[in-house]
Amino acid sequence: RLFLLHLLFLSSPSLSTPPLFYSPLGPVFEEQPSSVVYPEGLSKGTVTLNCQARASPAATYRWHVNGTNVPVGDLRYTLVAGNLVISGPQYGSDGGSYQCLAMNRCGTILSRVANLKFGYLHDFSGEGQSPQTVYEGAGAFLACQAPAHYPALSYRWFVNDFPSFVKPDGGRWFVSQVTGNLYLAKAEPNDTASYFCFTTIDMDISTKSTFSKANQLTVQPDANTRKSAPAIKVLPDPCYYPIFPIPKLRWRKVDGLLPSKAGASAEGPILTLPEITFHDEGVYECEAYNSEGRDKHQGRINVQAQPEWLQVMSDSEVEISSELHWTCVAAGKPRPSIRWLRNGQPLSTQDRVEVNGGRLKVINLALEDSGMYQCVAENKHDTIYSNAELRVQVQAPDFRSNPVRRLVPAARGGQVMLECRPRAAPKPTLFWSRGTELLTNSSRYTKPQHANCKHMETFGIIKITFPASSPRVTVTPDGILWIHNISRADEGKYTCFETIGDLLIVSGQLSQAGTYSCTAQTVVDSASASAKLVVRGPPGPPGGLVVKNVAETSAELRWSRGYDNHSPIGKYVIMGCSPLSSGWRTMRTEPSNIEGNAESARVVGLLPWMDYEFQVIASNILGSGEPSMSSHTVRTQQAAPTVAPSGLGGGGGDRNELIITWTPMAREYQNGDGFGYILAFRKRNTPTWVVERVSNVESSRYVYSNQSLSPYCPFEVKIKAYNRKGEGPFSQIALVHSAEEEPTVAPLRINATALTAFEMQVSWDPVQHLSANGILRGYEIRYWRQHEREAAADRVRTAGLETTARVAGLRPSTRYHVTVLAYNSAGTGPASPKSTVTTRRPPPNRPPGNVFWKTDGSWVTVRWDHVKALGNESAVLGYKVLYKHEGQSALKVLDKGKTSVTLPLPKDNGYVVLEIRSWGEGGDGAAHETISTANSEHGLRLTGLASCHTQKGTRA
Repeated sequence: RLFLLHLLFLSSPSLSTPPLFYSPLGPVFEEQPSSVVYPEGLSKGTVTLNCQARASPAATYRWHVNGTNVPVGDLRYTLVAGNLVISGPQYGSDGGSYQCLAMNRCGTILSRVANLKFGYLHDFSGEGQSPQTVYEGAGAFLACQAPAHYPALSYRWFVNDFPSFVKPDGGRWFVSQVTGNLYLAKAEPNDTASYFCFTTIDMDISTKSTFSKANQLTVQPDANTRKSAPAIKVLPDPCYYPIFPIPKLRWRKVDGLLPSKAGASAEGPILTLPEITFHDEGVYECEAYNSEGRDKHQGRINVQAQPEWLQVMSDSEVEISSELHWTCVAAGKPRPSIRWLRNGQPLSTQDRVEVNGGRLKVINLALEDSGMYQCVAENKHDTIYSNAELRVQVQAPDFRSNPVRRLVPAARGGQVMLECRPRAAPKPTLFWSRGTELLTNSSRYTKPQHANCKHMETFGIIKITFPASSPRVTVTPDGILWIHNISRADEGKYTCFETIGDLLIVSGQLSQAGTYSCTAQTVVDSASASAKLVVRGPPGPPGGLVVKNVAETSAELRWSRGYDNHSPIGKYVIMGCSPLSSGWRTMRTEPSNIEGNAESARVVGLLPWMDYEFQVIASNILGSGEPSMSSHTVRTQQAAPTVAPSGLGGGGGDRNELIITWTPMAREYQNGDGFGYILAFRKRNTPTWVVERVSNVESSRYVYSNQSLSPYCPFEVKIKAYNRKGEGPFSQIALVHSAEEEPTVAPLRINATALTAFEMQVSWDPVQHLSANGILRGYEIRYWRQHEREAAADRVRTAGLETTARVAGLRPSTRYHVTVLAYNSAGTGPASPKSTVTTRRPPPNRPPGNVFWKTDGSWVTVRWDHVKALGNESAVLGYKVLYKHEGQSALKVLDKGKTSVTLPLPKDNGYVVLEIRSWGEGGDGAAHETISTANSEHGLRLTGLASCHTQKGTRA
């Protein structure tokens, strides 16, 4: 037996190492089915439930619906890879909970549940709701009364006509996505309208919508307005206030601090908490208050969550007869329950299996315990699965993967350790032999037995002590080794001269300080010596940085001294950063110069209600060190605003409106939460200011509506900011005009004169600016032919305040009606009395013919035949000749009846370009084709016309 073991030891290096574990892999889901909502009554579609798993050998698939097998192979059920395709899903027979089973010889896993449900949305009932009447300033709500449906609806409301949807309007309107009801706060007369509830369901392959009958709402002015304390109506979603004077609202968290993410909604009827967490749970209170009293209402927010894994099991390969311990931990609210599956079948406590919630224990493992295990966590919101494969191993001892070394050098008189680590399952019993001698513990042969050597015993490690005279130990010089904690980044900074053992450090760093050991070694022995290296440099980072006594614009910092790195610390600098800074910057401090023996200072000049982080940097004569760890983030105390909003202006808008605009305050100037704006405005030269509050920090516009507002009335306007701590200063007064209205006066003394067959000139007397109801922008000319309707009139607008204008593009010999209107930014005023004009007859449409020219030295004379007008054409009064000479142009109009022109010939090969046309009271006639002339070395050259040459001249 010992002889065989010895042979195995000697031959082991030449054997290949087989794998310890099986090559097959159990299935792991790569794609699982998802729930589907399919339109009820759609018979020709298909539903595909996906299921794909990675496995070796490849997985096969089965499907369950409501716990029973799906009859795959039926005409309506098809399996494509692992995906289940349902053709023509039918309500009643195909609805239910589907699960995919993926399996191979390693085991079976069960997918998450996918529900196939059928969606529908019926029409609203044919009966409309009774009309509602509310008084101005009161609150109201309109019930949606949605029809039967699945799944959940999304709700919107539109006004009068689709798609004019209701907008939030600063929180006055709210649509509940639970009931679909429409809530209104602070009703206004222009809210009177017909309202329609618009519902939509989203299914996986389609969307369906329907809307209700009209809900009539009428808002009446309250003639008997009286002051009273507010009374909150919970209807049941937001906080609303049917009361006068209109109360202010604020929210608070009864059992804690109101989350800062509530923002401006903390002072509105709808409290909005984005990205809600468990910390947001609690009781919230809405308070409405005015000068007459206050009222409160409370409601609780409970936050729940679907299961989420905190700890899951992992694939395990264990030896037979051992124990398995697996743990799964899941978070969720309500607390998830946990159950276990093996190969898709439930596991419970019995025989060797113990199930205790999220803990699974299997003792005395057997081969049949191998398989796929699943931990399932579920609450009413969701069910999640975690998968792992268990492989129970059986293997005879095998040295091929960890052979015993054939040769082990040892120092004479020292110790040597041989390792024996065969692969085996279960754990083998180990024996050592030397030749044919079985070794036992002795003064020279030791197999460790103490508790700390359990691992060593597992792998069969023993120590062998050789006598000093052993001839088997060979000592060979091997070199010199320097030992220090050197990182790879610093390796290039060291040079070792191996022949003499010296170590050279290049560009010494603080990190290179420490104890260096020089070791001379051979294969079997070594000797060492040590020395300590001190490196001076800039200080190390200060520690223990804390921030205390945080005020509105200051904070106290404390820290502890860091390493001075063998050079005294001279001073400290405090760095800070905030969400508004692009990085770290030096902060102002008290004292301004922080000495090296200090361990505290006060940072000043901070912004109120701002988040800050701080660092401290120490320095000495060798430079500045690394910064300390950043402090925790602190927020300075709130303070009243110190600056007024900028960009105050406004104007424009609809009739009876005053629009005021400004630039929203940046975050650094808000100084606290509960931020908003206070507007004060009055008519110029009046004593009383109207004051309004705007609670939205992002607001940049306010619209004041009043039926008594005069058009383009000047107002003095000022603005200031406020927050929970108080109000800031008012801005400078700006002058803003109310909205313009159309001019009320028409221009007079309209005169339209025909200039040609195609153009007329219109003139009028200007209107007075006081009648323009705003800034007069210009005039609009409307003109139409006699047989046309005025509504079809063409329009031309002047760009300024001129009182004459030309209108082109008219038809010849046509009678036109003309009116003029003044306009401003609100529109046009009334039309002037009509004026009538008839355009002139058209000019001849034939160009001058028989064009002839003759040169005389440096002059050229051009002649042509007279153009005779026809009966329906205007008479020819003369001719226009356009010529262009060496880049210059001029227009010459000849006298009536003259049919020739004499022009100078160009020099230096320049050009004369001629264009000849008749003109008269009807305008310009057709032009003769362009004629070009040029001097050349061979005489005059003319182009542009076919011509014949004679001794006396040239004729076109």
